[in-house]
Amino acid sequence: MERVIVIRFGELFLKGKNRDYFESMLIRNIKSALKGVKCAFSRSQGRYFVEDFADDDCGELIGRLTRVFGIHSLSVADKVAVRADEDFPEIRQSLVKAAKKAAENAEGKLRFRVTVKRADKRIPMTSAEIAAALGGSVLALGRYKVDLTDYDCDFRVDVRENGVALVYTDVIPGAGGLPVGCSGRGMLLLSGGIDSPVAAYMMAKRGMKIFAVHFASPPYTSDKAREKVAELRDIAEKYAGEIRLFVVPFTDIQLAIHKNCPANMMITIMRRFMMRIACRLAEAHDCGALITGESLGQVASQTVESMTCTGDTATLPVFRPLIGMDKDEIVAIAKKIGTYDTSIQPYEDCCTVFLPKSPVIHPSLASVRKAESPLPVDELVNGALAAVEEC
Repeated sequence: MERVIVIRFGELFLKGKNRDYFESMLIRNIKSALKGVKCAFSRSQGRYFVEDFADDDCGELIGRLTRVFGIHSLSVADKVAVRADEDFPEIRQSLVKAAKKAAENAEGKLRFRVTVKRADKRIPMTSAEIAAALGGSVLALGRYKVDLTDYDCDFRVDVRENGVALVYTDVIPGAGGLPVGCSGRGMLLLSGGIDSPVAAYMMAKRGMKIFAVHFASPPYTSDKAREKVAELRDIAEKYAGEIRLFVVPFTDIQLAIHKNCPANMMITIMRRFMMRIACRLAEAHDCGALITGESLGQVASQTVESMTCTGDTATLPVFRPLIGMDKDEIVAIAKKIGTYDTSIQPYEDCCTVFLPKSPVIHPSLASVRKAESPLPVDELVNGALAAVEEC
């Protein structure tokens, strides 16, 4: 009897002729997630398995695999031998072991059922007949009663075509979505707040490979703020895979805006420059879109009019995966993926430098373009791009 982890796909089953492309991406990501833990990864009859691992590593492997997008669910199963001319002794042994464990701390009798999938048609019994026969071994323990609809335990047996059966009870939800890398590349504007790491998670879940750009304003922003952003990138990588992070010095642009433009339009014009620079970086790294953590109406820069003005300078599509979410929903995801505690560390970012007392909430595009006209836009953008550092 051997323990294995069974990996099931979700949305990939809906793919047609290009399914192999999606599967190859997922296999690559699974193998990457398993690095550093001694185990074997295999495929058999349309299912994927992790085998040959130490019992102490099982929890670590499950933790890693549940963060891989494209996986629908997982189960830790006993892999046992099956012969058509036997009474399934190894399956019964595995079921009894699982039933005893489930009943350890239970009071009274537990309700159960046995669910069997029989792919091996050499076995003359039907799935229902096998389930009934195996259920007798569980009933013999005296701790269970049968209930096929309202049950406490569902003991599952998957009889494969290669002379083995998989016996398990728990189905662990996976991350879902599509494999990272199958939906192109996107450049994330990573501020260091709560929203942008969640936006990275949401787009990675749809298969996008994430790159990130952060705008820093030394000496107004500290090295601690930069370290915070790098830490957020590291946490997001647990789900999104490797994320290259570029840091753009933004101080000169902010000083120029502060000197030459109306104070109430500072945030809008700053974000227009961010879009320009992010698009240039995105194009240099074959990214097909920008990603932001904007949520409609959350702050002054995230009204329809403000986003129209900032999007005006973008030469690529701008994906806003949080646009219809409220703050509570975003915070819940941030806590789930582990970025929240880092995001709320109280370090200044460039968006809080030179913050006007009353920023314009509903700017018109014409008025913003006019307010921006005194600035040497190309010179400022090229100067910032020339000083970009990779973190």
